[in-house]
Amino acid sequence: MLKEIVKRSSSLPSNAKMLIFGCGFTGRHIAAAGKALGANVLCTRRQSHKEYADIVFDSEMQIHPSNQDLSTVSHLLSCIPPDKNGEDPLLKALGKQIESMPLQWAGYLSTTGVYGDCAGNWVTEANPPNPGQARSKRRLACENAWRSLDIPLQILRLPGIYGPGRSALDSIKKGQIKMVDKPGQMFSRVHIDDIAGAIFHLIKLSEQGERPSIINIADNLPTTNIEVLEFAASLLGNELPPLEPFEIAASKMSPMALSFWQENRKVSNQMLCQSMGYSLIHPNYQSGLRDCLMQAS
Repeated sequence: MLKEIVKRSSSLPSNAKMLIFGCGFTGRHIAAAGKALGANVLCTRRQSHKEYADIVFDSEMQIHPSNQDLSTVSHLLSCIPPDKNGEDPLLKALGKQIESMPLQWAGYLSTTGVYGDCAGNWVTEANPPNPGQARSKRRLACENAWRSLDIPLQILRLPGIYGPGRSALDSIKKGQIKMVDKPGQMFSRVHIDDIAGAIFHLIKLSEQGERPSIINIADNLPTTNIEVLEFAASLLGNELPPLEPFEIAASKMSPMALSFWQENRKVSNQMLCQSMGYSLIHPNYQSGLRDCLMQAS
């Protein structure tokens, strides 16, 4: 909910210019929050006719922002995933230009998947990366590429992202759920409001010289997928299909779907919420799903 982000956040300095590369589901919400705060926020997309396409950036077609577009950017956020070779498309195209920009802050959206399987234990930013999935290995390679730049960078590691239009509520409405029963399997998640809210909170702290290089952005309550689906169904008044043991369900899963069940961890937000003082808008999935339902009505 944008008004909650605005209520809790400070805008960028009056002379700031924020450029968000890759304005999909998450990037658009961050941009909308920034604009609601009165900030000068521009976004890139691959096609000029799409919403939030202030600047076209398509690394495959070699369509890049101009030097004029980049020369006055003070805050940069990349939401662009690695390419199939594990390289960062933005750095591959504009790495040298990024280092020459007058940046006060830069952020790279990564994934908590870089921690790998932790047998259901808590992970913090102090845990060394140990990615098991190929996509997470690609993310870690991109993290390292970003960290090699001489810029004021923060790596923002995210678990499962949800929000209005993309949540368990929508999956239930579309009949796209399975009640996979794997006892002890925990998932962490974060509502897009808190991704946006945390970013503007971190930018403010960075202005004061407080800028940890890696931050987990997650809610307070890792839990099983079944608990989330049961709560979502109760909000909708829908019935759920019967439980299906993981061993049976796994035999019918795609390799991609199966990969999400092969790692088990709980992501700690202690640094963000206790050390850095960020107050979550949606501290758990119950709050987040209620917001998704309200936004849909």
